[in-house]
Amino acid sequence: MSRTYVVTGAASGIGRTTAQILSDRGERVIGVDLKGTDVSGDLSTPEGRAGAAEEAARLAGGTVDAVIACAGLSIPKPLTASVNYFGMTEFLEAIQPALTRSEAPRVALVSSMATLQPVVPALVDALLAGDEPTALEIATRMAEDSRTANVIYPSSKRAISRWVRREAPTGRWAGAGIPLNAVAPGTVVTPMTKELLASEEGRAMTDAYVPMPLNSHQGPETIAHLLIWLTSVENSHCAGQTIYCDGGTDVVLRGEDVWSWNDAAMRETFAQIGAGLTG
Repeated sequence: MSRTYVVTGAASGIGRTTAQILSDRGERVIGVDLKGTDVSGDLSTPEGRAGAAEEAARLAGGTVDAVIACAGLSIPKPLTASVNYFGMTEFLEAIQPALTRSEAPRVALVSSMATLQPVVPALVDALLAGDEPTALEIATRMAEDSRTANVIYPSSKRAISRWVRREAPTGRWAGAGIPLNAVAPGTVVTPMTKELLASEEGRAMTDAYVPMPLNSHQGPETIAHLLIWLTSVENSHCAGQTIYCDGGTDVVLRGEDVWSWNDAAMRETFAQIGAGLTG
C-alpha cells in the first residue's frame, strides 16, 4: 500500500529527485515549492508556511504519512535564514496534526555538512529561540560584510540540526510516534552548485572546505535514498540524528574521536566513587 509524502523544495535539486524516486516507486507525492508543484507556497514568510502546510494536508485528505523537508537556500542574504530554519520548523509544526493521523508517520529534513563550519552564535540562538525578527536583524548586519555574509548559511543549518536534536524526543514528535531526523550532505551536484563547480578554481575552493575522500561530489539521489529510508516504515527507532552523508567530510573535519569530550567529567565521577569506597 502506498504512502502519502509531502516534499518541500520539490521543484529542483534534492527535493525534485526525492519526489521523482518516490513517485516511480508508486508512492503518492505532494510537492511544495514557490511554483511548478502541487502546492505553491512561499516558505520565507509565516503566512506562506502556514498556508502551504494547510493546503498540503488538504490535498492529502487530512492524513500525511511522511514529510521530507528539502526547501533551502545558500545565498548570503537574510532570506536564507528564514527559509532554511523557519521554512522547515514552522511548516513541520503546522502539518504535524496531519502526521499524527498516520499509522507510521515520519519526518526527515535536509541539513548540511556546513553545520561543522564556523557560525555566528547570536544568529543560531535567535533562530532556536523562534525569534525571526531578531534573527533577520542579525542576518541583515551579517550580509553587509563579505566576511560574515557567507556564514548565514552554516548558521541556519547548525540551528536546524540542533532543532531536530532538541525536538525529536519531545511529546510532539517521539511522543506521537514520529521519528524526526536530518541528513547532512557534502557537495551535491545540483543547479545550486553548478556554477561553483564549473571552474577548476571553484572546485578547488569547494574541496578545500568540503573534503570528500569517498567518491568526491555526490548526486542528489544519494541524499534522496537516505531521506526516503528515514521516512519509511522500516525506520522505527532512529530519532534526533543528523546523519552525515558526505563522502567522509565529517570524519576528515572532526577526526576519529567525537566521544571523549565528556571523559574528564567521567574521570571525576569515578574518582569520587573510588574515594567513597576507600574512605
